[in-house]
Amino acid sequence: MSRRIDAGASLSRRMGPGSTSSRRRGDLPDSVMNAKAAPIVLENLETKKIVLVHGEGFGAWCWYKTISHLEEAGLDPVALDLTGSGIDHTDTNSIATLADYSKPLIDFLDKLPENEKVILVGHSCGGASVSYALEHCPKKISKAVFLTATMVQDGQRPFDVFSEELRSADVFLQESQFLLYGNGKDKPPTGLMFDKQQIKGLYFNQTPSKDMALAAVSMRPIPLAPIMEKLSLTPENYGTVRRYFIQTLDDHMLSPDAQEKLVRENPPDGIFKIKGGDHCPFFSKPQSLNKILLEIAQIQAPVTLLPGKEGTEETAAAES
Repeated sequence: MSRRIDAGASLSRRMGPGSTSSRRRGDLPDSVMNAKAAPIVLENLETKKIVLVHGEGFGAWCWYKTISHLEEAGLDPVALDLTGSGIDHTDTNSIATLADYSKPLIDFLDKLPENEKVILVGHSCGGASVSYALEHCPKKISKAVFLTATMVQDGQRPFDVFSEELRSADVFLQESQFLLYGNGKDKPPTGLMFDKQQIKGLYFNQTPSKDMALAAVSMRPIPLAPIMEKLSLTPENYGTVRRYFIQTLDDHMLSPDAQEKLVRENPPDGIFKIKGGDHCPFFSKPQSLNKILLEIAQIQAPVTLLPGKEGTEETAAAES
């Protein structure tokens, strides 16, 4: 049973009837909305290190508010630039695979001390890099958090998550005016870049103007190959790490209904919601996001259950 907690202000007008999952049962008290959150006990955490993985077109720079909040709480946040993002100068047209794109994240995890684990937080298409890391480095990851992200299933492409918003892949690749052809018009497209008005409407409909200005001068073209690649995910690796999904309810890029479909088809261990949050809650709802991340950081690993008791621990937690 998933845990669901809401945070923030009013529901999006796009939140239609039937968009709340039927799996919602036994909600916890809404600690995120309490005026005074319970103080975090650092000694009780499985890990203090939180690795922040940006979404398409963004870079480590987009997490500046989140980093500040987490550091103030005593945690150790790290934001990475994926290949061709932020200050990584790799030509986005040369990024041919999700492995290429995710290499900075995998390299970081590989260099961790043997017994050290981290919490991964992936935003938007950064969820694909997080899923890739869960498959390849599961023993390095305590929990994975998907922030309105591409929490794909085995055999699914990150693009498929957005297919209801952007039409089918075939139609998109033939008709989209935002595609980039780094190898020439006679070759397949290599990247994607929305114009400023599209970005504002899709990503930043609740974001402060200063943060939109920062994004306007900082966002990079999106490498196309990684979001068109099908992921291979196994129960033995990907399936061993606890996953949490944070929904944003005024999201114009990945609608609330699309997010509900994601968590219904690939159920995580917990679901949290940010009311009034657009696709970039690290800008539009930074305090709500921070409270949820602290909440997730404090969730303890379930006790190993005796045979025949599967699900008891999770149900008990949801009813506490």
